[in-house]
Amino acid sequence: MVITDKTHFEVIVIGAGVAGIYQIKRLTDLGVSATVLEGSAGLGGTWYNNRYPGARFDSESYTYGYSFSREVLDEWHWKEKFSSQPENLRYLNFVADKFDLRKYMQFNCRVDAAIFDEAENLWRLKVDDGRELTCRFVILAVGLLSTPTLPRLEGMDDFKGRSFHTYYWPHEGVDLTGKKVAIIGTGATAIQIIGEIADKVGELHVFQRRPNWSAPLNNSPISDAEMADIRSRYDEIFAACARSPGGFEHEPDRRPFFEVPREERLALWDKLYDEPGFGIWLANFREIFINEEANAEFSEYIADRIRQRVKDPVTAEKLIPKDHGFGVQRVPLETKYFEAYNRDNVHLVDIKETSLERITETGIRTSERDYDFDIIIYSTGFDAITGAFDHIDIRGLGGEKLRDKWEDGPSTFLGMMIHGFPNLLMPNGPQSGAASTNYPRGIEIGVNWCMDLLEHIWKNGYIRAEATQDAEERWTAEVTKMYAIMLMRKAKSWFTGYNSNVKGHEEGKIRYFVYNGGTPKYVATIDAVAGNNYEGVTFVADPTNKSKKSA
Repeated sequence: MVITDKTHFEVIVIGAGVAGIYQIKRLTDLGVSATVLEGSAGLGGTWYNNRYPGARFDSESYTYGYSFSREVLDEWHWKEKFSSQPENLRYLNFVADKFDLRKYMQFNCRVDAAIFDEAENLWRLKVDDGRELTCRFVILAVGLLSTPTLPRLEGMDDFKGRSFHTYYWPHEGVDLTGKKVAIIGTGATAIQIIGEIADKVGELHVFQRRPNWSAPLNNSPISDAEMADIRSRYDEIFAACARSPGGFEHEPDRRPFFEVPREERLALWDKLYDEPGFGIWLANFREIFINEEANAEFSEYIADRIRQRVKDPVTAEKLIPKDHGFGVQRVPLETKYFEAYNRDNVHLVDIKETSLERITETGIRTSERDYDFDIIIYSTGFDAITGAFDHIDIRGLGGEKLRDKWEDGPSTFLGMMIHGFPNLLMPNGPQSGAASTNYPRGIEIGVNWCMDLLEHIWKNGYIRAEATQDAEERWTAEVTKMYAIMLMRKAKSWFTGYNSNVKGHEEGKIRYFVYNGGTPKYVATIDAVAGNNYEGVTFVADPTNKSKKSA
């Protein structure tokens, strides 16, 4: 029997990205009857869909890869310190093929609805090809930045040239040579694209809504000798990731900010700015995240570095954020981004000064003039964290809709369970450790915890597991409390649920999307829950006391 002929599984995983691949590996290792439903035509999630020029890791490649298999660690050679999208997708396919996981995956298979059947204690899933599938457990591995958003502009369908969101960059590629190109947005994705295409297009106009802080990626190749050294240190590398709050190699400088002489602070910042990766953000003083004065001093340092790199002082000032400090929202890393604005063919349009009025047949109209373009690129972000969950009609006990429960922001237990939604797990859900850390390090933690819970359920003959309301309220309160000490609470970012393209997510109510306690504290918390017989989770026994996990 082929997998598409089956209609019932013990576990259905939704999403075949980084989390879904590891999740199905763990399930099938135990012989569990399971499948993965993936809406795209191939596996990889973020790395399948985002094929825009410049797309690459901002995590060191060797800290992003899976840690669960020594064979994979020994066999895979990362070519760059920060690997590009094509190589990342090859890596995920390599892992899936090595463990023969593709046979458990169903592609072009979008889930429209997942409804819990209380009488039968199972989930009923409606797929866009007309099938209904059932399972005892649903595991949502849908990704936190997988639902792109377009701006709300008049005339978007009128444009006669090519236009697309970066998430839907054509897989066959786009010839930009000599073209007149517009890009709307200057967030993390746009920062990667602009640095990559500035010297390839004819003319590039960047329509900036809000500037973002950014720092150099400082990428470089990894030689055979360097890769051999990395392989010999993998245990040490992953141990460092487990110790650090963000799950990266970079650990904070624990010296008190104001006890370190300013000359030493500047020397540290110069060193970190010229080093690869997130060190400038995460190997910095802890006070930059929580103290206004410390953050202001450091932000001015970064602003000065931008002024040194952008020749035109007026343009430089437009590229420096004035509404938030450096590091209070996720920091994009760039390659030649600021230097792009020194080119004669690159033009910055600040739409706070010159409003963007509409899209026309030939380009873009602002309050100042009309522009003609061959291509318009929408780099306007994602309905982050909860967007992919909202796009599925998920209904729990009493028919309650998850999107209604989360209308004002998510509430979860450990970011992995939801009261009122039994037998539903989220190894990388909102408020989990994966939502705010080096993603694969976070998802391995989440998948492993969910698997331990499932094995506990199967071992004890339970048919149903659900977080209690009290446990959910306590966890959500803990997540909320941590925002109170972080400067990020003031930022307009996806960490706080802000998105001007999503109705109801404009400036205003803060949403507590991410856990800010750091990896070590999160792991200690979830381990304590498991060690205390899953305190905060209620179980219902299976009267037949028979395991149903196998095919």
